[in-house]
Amino acid sequence: MGWFWKTAFRLSGWRVRDAYPKGIDKAVLIVAPHTSAWDFPLGLAARSFLELEHTHYLGKEELFKGPFGFLFRATGGYPVNRFNKEKMVDQVVELFNTHDKFILALSPEGTRKKVERLRTGFYHIAKKAGVPIVMVGFDFSKKEISIAPPFFAGQDEAADFKKIIQFFAPIKGKIPELGLAHLQVQESAFHNSDNHPNAI
Repeated sequence: MGWFWKTAFRLSGWRVRDAYPKGIDKAVLIVAPHTSAWDFPLGLAARSFLELEHTHYLGKEELFKGPFGFLFRATGGYPVNRFNKEKMVDQVVELFNTHDKFILALSPEGTRKKVERLRTGFYHIAKKAGVPIVMVGFDFSKKEISIAPPFFAGQDEAADFKKIIQFFAPIKGKIPELGLAHLQVQESAFHNSDNHPNAI
């Protein structure tokens, strides 16, 4: 499947503008803007192209118990209990603690709909696990993937989220009007009490 996705990425006309940072085997990858179901296959193709086989994503437990659960596991999914939000961060941090190489890809919006603020689950996971955050932008207008230098969650959460929004705001998703440009002028977007990660 890796060969298939890598070939599909090359034939699609997409390109990666920036290299993935060397030596980063554990990280929280935040991928945005998430505006379409097409983001998922593009992410699988980009993962193979970048040879980041140890990149995973979260899924609600129900998906892994159904008849197609093996597909989610085969593509790097990990089940989480989305109804226990208080322990959800700890569930994911444990995944980092029990793997030598583990990169977790998350949508900071947590939905394909237009959002008024970003969720903060990814931020708390990265901070508690002691791993860097890497921002990855999918620009459908340019067929270009941008990768920002890694950074660690600091003491000033508002400043970190401002930096995140500034990176993603100009990037056009599959459905541009659902992107994050509007958050750049909304100070309230930097504050969110919803501190659980995002499962599909």
